[in-house]
Amino acid sequence: MEKINQTFVLGFILLGLSEYPKIEIVYFVVILSMYLVILIGNGVLITASIFDSQLHSPMYFFLGNLSFLDICYTSSSVPSTLVSLISKKRNISFSGCAVQMFLGFAMGSTECLLLGMMAFDRYVAICNPLRYPVIMSRVVCVLMASMSWLSGGINSTVQTSLAMRLPFCENNVINHFTCEILAVLKLACTDISLNIVTMMVSNMAFLVLPLLVIFFSYMFILYTILRMNSATGRHKAFSTCSAHLTVVIIFYGTIFFMYAKPKSQELLGENKLQASDKLISLFYGVVTPMLNPIIYSLRNKDVKAAVKYLLNKKPIQ
Repeated sequence: MEKINQTFVLGFILLGLSEYPKIEIVYFVVILSMYLVILIGNGVLITASIFDSQLHSPMYFFLGNLSFLDICYTSSSVPSTLVSLISKKRNISFSGCAVQMFLGFAMGSTECLLLGMMAFDRYVAICNPLRYPVIMSRVVCVLMASMSWLSGGINSTVQTSLAMRLPFCENNVINHFTCEILAVLKLACTDISLNIVTMMVSNMAFLVLPLLVIFFSYMFILYTILRMNSATGRHKAFSTCSAHLTVVIIFYGTIFFMYAKPKSQELLGENKLQASDKLISLFYGVVTPMLNPIIYSLRNKDVKAAVKYLLNKKPIQ
């Protein structure tokens, strides 16, 4: 009898905001506007970090990687979300769902590691400035970035393959904008203990460990800054860290708010919670990548100068 209730799903249906049809067009305009800002803002940052020699340093190398990652992450889900909002087409194939899940998980894992790498870079620059060129050489930076991308890809491959091999019930409706892994696991018709365990290990490696690196890096940075005699030096050190710290707070704050809610809340007002979860996920997936280039541009004189130079640069006749 159990086999009768299980089926090989050929595709899924993404509910999105179908329960609020009157505001779907509003969300379409808002998400499209944000997506354009993401493409333009992060594209400008990548261009500036490549073509402006003043930005050829480890910090901007990692920032360029972060901008490219944000473009990839949003492009894996936002276009399909926009299509579903405007055309009411909510179907996604099984393979399409797997690809979307893989890209989303890979980009999220990689971003956690990159933020940790950027914190370590700031630690070396402020606490060991004389050894900074040696420790954070070009080869080391490339290796660190490559390991972040490779580790994120491997982690996503494991999580996605474990999730998509599960048998799914006849209900193939995903109550989400995208093929988010937790929303997909809720449809499984079998025990998902292995998935939960591997995700806990993944969270330790890709969420907790980078967060510990960030925490201790900034503890040492704060200790070093407070020992500085020059007020100008303290202000400069704080300003180089403020943009990264702001991005970290927004990124991790959204993740923990999204995944660490009490179980008691899930039992009360489930429909309201599902709607709020979608909006929080939207904030994490669209608003955060949009804010990253804005934060780094507004709080970094070098980036602002590079962007102004690129915008004012006249083409060679």
